[in-house]
Amino acid sequence: MVGAVLRAGIVLVTGWLAVLFAAGAVHAAPVASDTPTQAAYLAQQLRNNPVYISDELPRVVPRSTAPAFAKEARRLGVPTYVVILPYTSVGALDSGLLAQIHDRLGRKGLYVSVSELGLDNVQAYGVSVPGADDARTATMYEMPHDATPRESFQRFVDVLTSGQAHERAEKGRDEYGGAYNSHEPPKLHTDSVDRQNQSFLTGTVVAGVPLAALLISNYAMRRRRASRADGPTGPGGSSGSSGSGSSGDPGGADRGKKYAATKSPGTKVSSAKAGEPKNAGAAKAGATTRGTTKTGNTKPSSTKPRSRKPSAPKAVSRPGHTASRPRKRSFAPERSFPLGLGALVLAGLLAFGASLVFHDTTSGDGSVPTAADMRARADRVADGLRHDPLYVDPESPSPLDTAQRSRLHDQLGALHVPTLVAALPTSMDDESGGRTELLAKSLHDRLRRNALFVFANPTSGSLDIVNYGTPVDAAYLFDRPHDLQYGAGDGSTLGPRLSKLLTYLDKAPVSKTAGSPDAPSPAADPVAAQKLPGLFTGDFAPGLFSGSLAALLFFGLVVAVWAIVRWLTGLRRPAGAGAPSGAPAEPTSAWLRRTARQEVAALTTTLEPTAMAEESRRRAWECLDAAALLIDGDSDGRIDADATPVGLACAITLARVGRAAVQDPAAAEYVCYRNPLHGAATARERKRPAGGGKPVSLPVCAACRERPGAVLRLRGSDGYGRQGYAPYSTLPGPLATLADGARIDQLTRDVREYFGVQ
Repeated sequence: MVGAVLRAGIVLVTGWLAVLFAAGAVHAAPVASDTPTQAAYLAQQLRNNPVYISDELPRVVPRSTAPAFAKEARRLGVPTYVVILPYTSVGALDSGLLAQIHDRLGRKGLYVSVSELGLDNVQAYGVSVPGADDARTATMYEMPHDATPRESFQRFVDVLTSGQAHERAEKGRDEYGGAYNSHEPPKLHTDSVDRQNQSFLTGTVVAGVPLAALLISNYAMRRRRASRADGPTGPGGSSGSSGSGSSGDPGGADRGKKYAATKSPGTKVSSAKAGEPKNAGAAKAGATTRGTTKTGNTKPSSTKPRSRKPSAPKAVSRPGHTASRPRKRSFAPERSFPLGLGALVLAGLLAFGASLVFHDTTSGDGSVPTAADMRARADRVADGLRHDPLYVDPESPSPLDTAQRSRLHDQLGALHVPTLVAALPTSMDDESGGRTELLAKSLHDRLRRNALFVFANPTSGSLDIVNYGTPVDAAYLFDRPHDLQYGAGDGSTLGPRLSKLLTYLDKAPVSKTAGSPDAPSPAADPVAAQKLPGLFTGDFAPGLFSGSLAALLFFGLVVAVWAIVRWLTGLRRPAGAGAPSGAPAEPTSAWLRRTARQEVAALTTTLEPTAMAEESRRRAWECLDAAALLIDGDSDGRIDADATPVGLACAITLARVGRAAVQDPAAAEYVCYRNPLHGAATARERKRPAGGGKPVSLPVCAACRERPGAVLRLRGSDGYGRQGYAPYSTLPGPLATLADGARIDQLTRDVREYFGVQ
């Protein structure tokens, strides 16, 4: 009896113990069976497929590119196992992750770990792969920072199979290694910043080069036209005329040195205005006969009456030529149109060439994530949270030990608020772009239940809370756990802080209304993110503006350099070559007025009582009289305010020839037909007229005989009211007769006739 009772007691105790142990095993099952280590999890994945790509990097390495990695791995000729994980999950080179994976997988081969930063580590187990470490080193040095993991792995295979892994590793160390080496290999891909730079450069070139070419070509053609004589005796010119009327160029009253308006004896002065009959002018009061030159220290006086300049002076005809309208100075439309058309064609060619050079339309290696790639991580985490409210990412080193997991499970089970905890890293390369609010929405949509989502980042140690429909005071959620949001930069304290957070949530006050976050904005489309903007968009318009400014600056620089070169050439030109000093080809009005005052004053001083030949005296006096008629119509000893550039140039020519006549009247018979400001002619040259015919002999100065100078150009009207420089032979006035090689005596007679003086 006692034995039977004892056996029954033993059976009963044994049964209760069995029940208790079974219950404990069931309770501990979620902690033990559902939490494999990182190495064990990755080994299991590699057992199914030798290439494993994490679903946390769909924007950089889509899982759909696994066949491409496998294809490259087969080129090595040995079993190769590749794991692509976030850099924070791979760990350092000495982390031993590949060794742990090999221990659990138990297969020989070459084990390679790759992250979003490129090739990380390479280890060979049970197989001989010479140069694997050197290939990894060469790949690290040869690949730029924008290389994708796929391109890095491909370069590793290329280097390893080339047989030159050691040489390339040493070359990479020498070229890019070292503490003071800051440069790296050139980029492989065009990003949005590069495209903006390309657009700006294209706009600058498309606008700047054609515009600069147009401006410089226009300037060169104008300079060439300016260097050619437009008159019948000038190079490339046409016959001109002295049309009626001249355009004044008032410059204000000149307060220069007063000169004596000396007159030659025996010359009668008629007071008739231009356009009136000569007999009518003689009958008017004031017509006198010039007195003879007085002797002594007094200057000869003139009996020329003071009268206004004729408003319509008599035109002086040029022998052998017919009157014609002065040539326009503006650039003819028929000549500028080809230049403009050529500039447009050049701009089009440059734009087409830029589109061929900058032909990239996308950035990256062409790997585009599929819809399955973008939802893989959310599906995995949601599936884990369906079975356990605490989900720890198996791809990353676990931040929680067994005791911490057990405590967190107990706390989650005791909470009055449904709470789900996901311990996993987030990055800009995941499907949410590193935004936990988007991940929470994806999980809520998949789980179809209201809960308080807590995201713990094992890498940074940060904690984020997103409330979907639970009645918890939002202010409490923000204030009380606020000190737990961020840790010490890692996940070493993540377990205790998660436990403290759950303690806060257990004491959280209940709100009358359920909280719900605002709908987050969608993440950037990975396909659109890789697409580059058009070349002729963005900074292309600012480039056009900058190119136009650069063209103007370059044109100004070219003109300035050309002017300096011409000036230096003139300084280095030997004596007798080129234009004489004091005789510019395009004198300004200020220069003409200043020089006319000085030259006439010098001639007046020369003509003071001095012994000279009769012919010299006659020619010098006639030159001075003609000069006075041109620039001192008021006979007040000052240059008239309305003296024209043509009249000033003619007066300078007469004054210079008059001074030359004092020394040798025969030498002052002709002046240089190219530029009368050069003074008396000492030689002659034969010139064929522009319209054809026999060559004619024309007087030139010694400098133009050795090296023909530019034709004199003066400011005047082109006949259409537009002011500008034009060859002197096309402007109205007596000066134009010198372009035909006329004598000085003919010029003085034309001046007197021009002003109606006998």
